[in-house]
Amino acid sequence: MSFSTFSRRGVIIALPMLLGACAATPRPARTIAASPGPAIDPADAARYGGKPGEPFAVQPVDLKKMDPRLLRQEVDFPTDQPPGTIVVDPRQRFLYLVQENGKALRYGVGVGKAGLEFQGSASVQLKREWPRWTPTPDMIRREPERYGPWKAGMEGGAQNPLGARALYLFKDGRDTLYRIHGTNEPRTIGKAVSSGCIRMLNQDVMDLYDRVPRGAKVVVL
Repeated sequence: MSFSTFSRRGVIIALPMLLGACAATPRPARTIAASPGPAIDPADAARYGGKPGEPFAVQPVDLKKMDPRLLRQEVDFPTDQPPGTIVVDPRQRFLYLVQENGKALRYGVGVGKAGLEFQGSASVQLKREWPRWTPTPDMIRREPERYGPWKAGMEGGAQNPLGARALYLFKDGRDTLYRIHGTNEPRTIGKAVSSGCIRMLNQDVMDLYDRVPRGAKVVVL
């Protein structure tokens, strides 16, 4: 067999191997478009946007990170409580403002940790915009490192734990030390994380504040 014949045969034998190697070369990975998240209702986007005209910044809520059930909405709510009553259901993490005809405005809330909740009836005795915050003696005793530095109080503002508004709950003429207030931590809505108070998105507590007069009845289940 001549060298030229061997060379031709070698090329013929090697050709399929070369072609096979080319076919085995990984193809560029296809780019798969990320599936879009749930559509944001334009009305919700407007409700939970920034609030101009306030003395401190009210940050927009990232609705993509919020459970839609926790956003403000009108729901069926049969109850024997009169319209204008605030009903808080800590277990379900909802606050209801009773309306006419078996309806209520429902807001998602954050509630107190186990053993720290208020239960029963009270009334809204005071209302404050951008309230000053002072931790209670019990809070300071439980977590001195966290609350001790603020024992003299913190002025209202964007970083204040009470947020943009607060409703102060009184029972039999005495301050219960429980509040319905805003928060600068939207991620805590729907959870049990506070020292007993009821926290709301700033946009929601501002809405509730405008709807509820002093003296309004509050029922915490």
